[in-house]
Amino acid sequence: MGSYYSDYLRHSSRLPVHDLIISAPMTAEQMKERLEQNYSEAKIEVYDLTGTQDHWEVYVESPVFAGMTRIQQHQHVMACFGPELKTGEVHALSIKTKIKA
Repeated sequence: MGSYYSDYLRHSSRLPVHDLIISAPMTAEQMKERLEQNYSEAKIEVYDLTGTQDHWEVYVESPVFAGMTRIQQHQHVMACFGPELKTGEVHALSIKTKIKA
């Protein structure tokens, strides 16, 4: 006989238990590595604003941003964390960008 919770999951219209994905929050190091993969020649700084690993501020100074508007630059950075922003693993992302000469 299963627990109420396991019975609920098994018989509900929600995802089956084996399809549930639980991931640990991103660390500052993981955030920085992700940015370095996309901006190899950049100056990158990452700050955990609340200590909860879901509210971040990133600073990216890169030549990749040449010719982009500020909004395009920020969209470019946000795209690096698309899946995490969708799931809420990254709940808040403050972005500062600069064109590296």
